[in-house]
Amino acid sequence: MVKSERRVPFLRWASSLMLMLAIVADTVSGQDLKTKNVILITTDGLRWQEVFTGAEEALINKEHGGVTDVQNIKSKFWKETPEERRAALLPFFWTKIAKEGQLYGNLPAGSSSQITNTMKFSYPGYNEILTGFADPRIDSNAKKPNENFTVLEWLHRQPEFNGKVAAFSGWDVIPYIINRERCGFPVMGGWERVPEENPSSQQQILNELIEDTIHRPNAAELNDTFIFQAAREHLKRHQPRVLFVSFLETDHWGHAGRYDHLLESAHVVDDYVRRLWELVQSLDQYRDKTTIILTTDHGRGSGLENWKHHGAKYEGAEDMWMAFLGPDTPPLGERTKCDRVTQSQVAATLAALLGKDYCAAVPNAGKPVADALPKKP
Repeated sequence: MVKSERRVPFLRWASSLMLMLAIVADTVSGQDLKTKNVILITTDGLRWQEVFTGAEEALINKEHGGVTDVQNIKSKFWKETPEERRAALLPFFWTKIAKEGQLYGNLPAGSSSQITNTMKFSYPGYNEILTGFADPRIDSNAKKPNENFTVLEWLHRQPEFNGKVAAFSGWDVIPYIINRERCGFPVMGGWERVPEENPSSQQQILNELIEDTIHRPNAAELNDTFIFQAAREHLKRHQPRVLFVSFLETDHWGHAGRYDHLLESAHVVDDYVRRLWELVQSLDQYRDKTTIILTTDHGRGSGLENWKHHGAKYEGAEDMWMAFLGPDTPPLGERTKCDRVTQSQVAATLAALLGKDYCAAVPNAGKPVADALPKKP
């Protein structure tokens, strides 16, 4: 698809207003927030079906799921009940976040979490996550700098967050979505060196490993392990207050039709989240003062073939999920029979957890997820 050249006056006005109000946005009133740092984590294209019901038996085979060692995958991830399966696939998600945080997106349980853009693919999805609204001008994954200001850039323009924001993604389009040339903070995307002028010895080794890797999934997508290591080392060295980490392999293996690799990638991302959480709990700046937001950029289709795909024509690819874990989020666990939440609410929720009213600056952004925040007195 060719990106539209149309200009939407309201969106252009909103972006300008965003700049004008970046410094003067009011602190969220009436709340004594414990959260001083937020880590936003995405795992690309991971379906709500796997998150809430675990591995799908009909796809654990060579014919429909491309599985090469069926017995191995079944022994790891197939259990009799959905509760057992999801815990086997995402143990940290279901033993920690489900008990101490909140989860949205289990449709059969009456919890709907959806995107609001109509494209159902990545650039529109990440724009919606990071800006708080769907932009109809964005209709491709082309590497064009985003005209919209993200909540990351909005925060970075405020004195208490200046120099304390960073973003790491395996996808080489993310620097354009965040608009690296304009935003003013470190952004890593795809097969490139870590964004560090004076890399530590560990960062230098990571740079060499990235450069020396010959067999790559493709030219646009860095392996998740490299992104995890890069983000973790940046966190340890610079202790940002806002960190965005975006993993890719769950989407890559879905498109490749390898259900075995998709499950294994989701399982590893769950462990990356655990390791990041344990790291922040070991550091004074972060311990009991950090919230993790975990979500995805889009859903996928269902059935024996459409699980591999997403996009405007695939029913169900608008359904996604999100999770919150932190000192200010009430421990309501898996939400059932609750109000619908949308991808467009992530940006304002992130800001609200830091005491900032993003919607005052960007009126067309989705409102914060109210239940993820402490109740007002």
